[in-house]
Amino acid sequence: MQTLNKFIEIIKQAGEIFKEGFEKKVEIHSKGIKDLVTEYDIKVEKFLIREFSKNFPQYTIIAEETTQEKFNNSIIIDPIDGTTNFAHHIPHCAISIGIYERKSPKYGIVYNPILNELFYAKKGEGAYKNGKKILVSNQDDFQRSLIATGFPYSSAENEEDLNWVINKLKHVLPRCQDIRRLGSASLDLCYVAEGKYEGFYEINLKPWDVSAGMLIVMEAGGRISDEFGDIYNMFEDKCIVATNEKIHNELVEILSRKL
Repeated sequence: MQTLNKFIEIIKQAGEIFKEGFEKKVEIHSKGIKDLVTEYDIKVEKFLIREFSKNFPQYTIIAEETTQEKFNNSIIIDPIDGTTNFAHHIPHCAISIGIYERKSPKYGIVYNPILNELFYAKKGEGAYKNGKKILVSNQDDFQRSLIATGFPYSSAENEEDLNWVINKLKHVLPRCQDIRRLGSASLDLCYVAEGKYEGFYEINLKPWDVSAGMLIVMEAGGRISDEFGDIYNMFEDKCIVATNEKIHNELVEILSRKL
């Protein structure tokens, strides 16, 4: 636990920079038509890279704004997951850190400093929120299940992605209780892990969006796959599906249909 506690200590320190930026009118730049980056994405990332490099030199750091390609023993950083929310002062945003050894998840930490939500997991030792163990929902009726999703930035210029989103909504929404779109994939995964959602799916996510949340879901008793029910590769696959396991097959069946 000593290693995990050190990671958490550093992330909480970064959270102070995060909170400072959340309260301000921040400088915003565009990476694409819809994709934003703020000065605080860069400030939080620089702090994390400096502290992780100093304390954990055995790891390669893969970061959203300064990506390195090597992936083996790695720390995968998303300094602000939910930047659009952050820039608009909507408190659904977080720091996401996935720690991998030999390409396998070892620790996952997702921290929302604004709402004081600290999710974390260590491989084989369960998932926790603010020190209390969390488990996925027991709901097995898809019609009573709350599902989360997200809209890819590519939907602004890629009609195929836009159609995929609309068609999946058309088929999932009538069959479930409702759908939520809150704008932070790492927190959506954590909300599956703690039983707020029964399932989550999204396309075109990056490794830094999901590297921490995937382990947290699995350690809480959930299941992760691609839209066909196969093992999800965060570097290659288009769609991630995360559920409480009980509704997984039904959600995958809907998402994998030829539309």
